[in-house]
Amino acid sequence: MMRPRKPSNQELRTRKDLLLAASRLMKQGRTPTMDEVAAEALVSRATAYRHFPKIEALLVEAPLDAAVADPRTLFADDPSDDVEERVDRAEASLHEMIYQNEAQLRILLANSIRRDLTDDSIPARQNRRLPLIEAALAPARARLPEADYERLCAALALVFGVESMIVFRDVLGVDSDTARTVKSWAVRALVRAALQDSTSIAAE
Repeated sequence: MMRPRKPSNQELRTRKDLLLAASRLMKQGRTPTMDEVAAEALVSRATAYRHFPKIEALLVEAPLDAAVADPRTLFADDPSDDVEERVDRAEASLHEMIYQNEAQLRILLANSIRRDLTDDSIPARQNRRLPLIEAALAPARARLPEADYERLCAALALVFGVESMIVFRDVLGVDSDTARTVKSWAVRALVRAALQDSTSIAAE
């Protein structure tokens, strides 16, 4: 099976620029058109439509993009090298945003699922969780071999994000506080296991 093409940094930047442009225009108290968003983002109308085939999808996602904590801001006052605590803090910030914007995020997820799976010409979604995870893991980055680091990031990405909310809400039928307790335990356990594994390998 062929792997989906990984979007380029330029493609991700363009998508981010469109989201930021839409957010700026919406803060002016109006509903922008795709032409207006494209002009604000300094891209062509065709480029805007490649990333967001419908203006409605862009307008749903733009406020959510702005609501996600900036990793630099989140850890600006945190000199700690306690990686478990940092990862838990990152997940807590995303958890709060997700449960506060559940209805919009369900629409965003539905739009993502309905995309043509054979079309990998543009990124399907903005990757908001990985920058948070990487910022949280920064103090331990040098301690983890590359493969172990990527595996830990991937495992944490399963816990972070809207998909885990769907599991807790729809499959397990548990509330936000219970979900947060379980996720806190899970992310700490994953980080602890990864760091213990790296320590054991280094001692051999």
